[in-house]
Amino acid sequence: MININSLLEIKDLVVNFKTEDGEIQSVRKVSLDLKKGETLAIVGESGCGKTVLCRSIMRILPSSAYIKSGEILLDNDDISKCSQKKMEKIRGHYISMIFQNPMTALNPTISVGKQIVEAIRTHEKISKADKKKKAIEFMELVGIEDAEIRFKQYPHQFSGGMRQRIVIAIALACKPKILIADEPTTALDVTVQSQILDLLKDIQKKTGVSIIFITHDLGVVAKIADRIAIMYAGKIVEIGRSEEIFFNGKNPYTKALIASLPSLDKEKEFLYSIPGMPPNLLNPPKGDAFAIRNESPLKIDFKEEPPMFKISETHSAATWLLHPKALELRIK
Repeated sequence: MININSLLEIKDLVVNFKTEDGEIQSVRKVSLDLKKGETLAIVGESGCGKTVLCRSIMRILPSSAYIKSGEILLDNDDISKCSQKKMEKIRGHYISMIFQNPMTALNPTISVGKQIVEAIRTHEKISKADKKKKAIEFMELVGIEDAEIRFKQYPHQFSGGMRQRIVIAIALACKPKILIADEPTTALDVTVQSQILDLLKDIQKKTGVSIIFITHDLGVVAKIADRIAIMYAGKIVEIGRSEEIFFNGKNPYTKALIASLPSLDKEKEFLYSIPGMPPNLLNPPKGDAFAIRNESPLKIDFKEEPPMFKISETHSAATWLLHPKALELRIK
């Protein structure tokens, strides 16, 4: 049964893509939960399955992809098997999504105000005047100055950062309980990135919305995430509170991501990069998928996949380094 404090619970989710060469195992038995009012960051390199996981929650996968097994529970209701008609009522009203590039997320031929109104119209039967009033309120909520004037303007009249604020306003228009942010700052410069992160934190305080934040950059979520799930090769390899991941990360992939973060430390003369590339998930490797890129692997990493070891009530990691006999498993 779903945790009373959880809005969303994912159990052993498997998502595959059909290709001419076979099936790509994009999401491999992922289990996660999202609690009320928290920000959960899902972090990993491109191609690790983060976006596919979140598109699975929204049920907006491309035609070549399908949910093979597992559950996606909202209020104890498995939406992985519900009809598209039911999902249309859930999207926007219960779960909304902010997409990656604000430059392409908006319709250039429709004013930003009308685009927000359209999101409201989909789920609420209120007067035209009330829709406009509500749209202006959401524009103000996301920090758009002179909202009544800018309501009539078009996307090309807004900067990248302002467009992303409009995208956020559209996502919030029906007051969802869950907001999925898919790399919402990647296309923006560093200063604007910080502003958008601060905005999301502020919106969460005002509305109580729960946020799933997807990113390839662990540094981006340092000040926004309550918990962090590290994803690699379609699996969650470590999950814990933000401070547990940054200061006590156990999985070798987590450690490699942290090591690759830029530092102001003068002693750090070069920027570390993780060697190699994530594996081809047409044929996932045997054992630990990160073993071939790991600079200090164990013998068993190439033979058996590590289970999730519990470190604390809030922190777990999938690595044989946490096995009681880890030292005996090392490569000589």
